[in-house]
Amino acid sequence: MIKVAFYDTKSYDHEAILEAEGAAALQWTFHDYRLTAETASTAAGADAVCVFVNDKLDRACLEKLAATGVKLVALRCAGFNQVDLSAAREMGIAVTRVPAYSPHAVAEHAVALLMTLNRKIHRAYNRVREHNFSLAGLVGFDLYGKTAGIVGTGKIGRCTAEIFRGFGMQVVAHDPFPQEAWATEHKIRYASLGEVLQVSDVLSLHLPLVASTHHLLNQETLAQMKPGACLINTSRGKLVDSAALIEALKSGRLGGVALDVYEEEEGIFFEDHSGAVLQDDTLALLLSLPNVLVTSHQAFLTREALNEIAHVTVTNLGMVNQGVFLPETLLT
Repeated sequence: MIKVAFYDTKSYDHEAILEAEGAAALQWTFHDYRLTAETASTAAGADAVCVFVNDKLDRACLEKLAATGVKLVALRCAGFNQVDLSAAREMGIAVTRVPAYSPHAVAEHAVALLMTLNRKIHRAYNRVREHNFSLAGLVGFDLYGKTAGIVGTGKIGRCTAEIFRGFGMQVVAHDPFPQEAWATEHKIRYASLGEVLQVSDVLSLHLPLVASTHHLLNQETLAQMKPGACLINTSRGKLVDSAALIEALKSGRLGGVALDVYEEEEGIFFEDHSGAVLQDDTLALLLSLPNVLVTSHQAFLTREALNEIAHVTVTNLGMVNQGVFLPETLLT
C-alpha cells in the first residue's frame, strides 16, 4: 500500500481527499503543520508527500525527503513556485500538480471581490448590523461600459474576461501567448502590458509566479495605471510589490485594491490569528485602508474545486510505484 504524508491539512482538505475515488487504497498520515526542511523528517516511511501553496520544498527540504525514500511530491494546487524543481529532478523525485481544478471558482471570486470593493458591500454590511443605514461614503461606479484589463489569459483569466464581457465591459488582455481565436469570439483585444495598464478601469491578474513576473506591478508599472483604477489579484502575492502598492494607494493613484493573495502570506493565511497581534506591519497597514479588501487565499474554495483537486491528486498518488503520472500534471 502506498503511504502518503499529507501536510498543512485543513478540515475541508481531509474530507475531500478521503471521499475521492481510490483514496481508500492509500495509507494516509495527516499533519496540520507545513512541510519545510525542519519538518521533513516526519515524512519518514512515506512514499509520497502531499503539499499546498505555503509548504516550502527548497533544496534542503527535498534532500531530507529523498533521504527518507520519498518518490513523489504531489501538489494539490496549480502553482509550483514553492518547489525547487531542479533540485527535485536531481534527486529523482517526481513532482505533480493540479493544473486546472476549477477556473470558474477563481474567476468568480475575482469578480466577487471587485463587486464587493466597488459597491462597498463589506462596509454596508457592517453598518447595517449596527443599525446605521446611512449611504454616505458608499458610492461606487457602473461596470457597464468600463474597461477591464486581464493580465494572463490562461483558463482562469479567460473565464474572468468572459464574465466581465457579460457585464458589458470592454476587455483588453495581455499574455505572451495570446489566444487569438478565443479573443475574436468574445470581442476581446490583446495589447501590450503598458497599454493594458493605461486604459483599464479594472485590472485583474491571472499569472503564475516565475522570475519574469515577480513584482510585475512595482513602483514603475503602478505609476502607468489609469488614475483611480481598481486592482484585483487572485493569483500569487509576489506579483505585486506591497510597498509600492501602499504608496500608490496613499497617493490616490489607485482607486481600490482587492487581494486574495499577499506576498508574505506564508504562516499568516489559512490560520486563525484573531487572538494575537498581527506581526506583519505591511499587511496590517493594508487592512487598515478603507479602499482595500483582503480575503485569505480562498478563491479556490468551492466544492467543485476541492473535489477536482482531490480526484487528480489521488490519481497521481496511486501511480507513484509505477512512476507513471498524468502527463498534464507532471512537472519533473
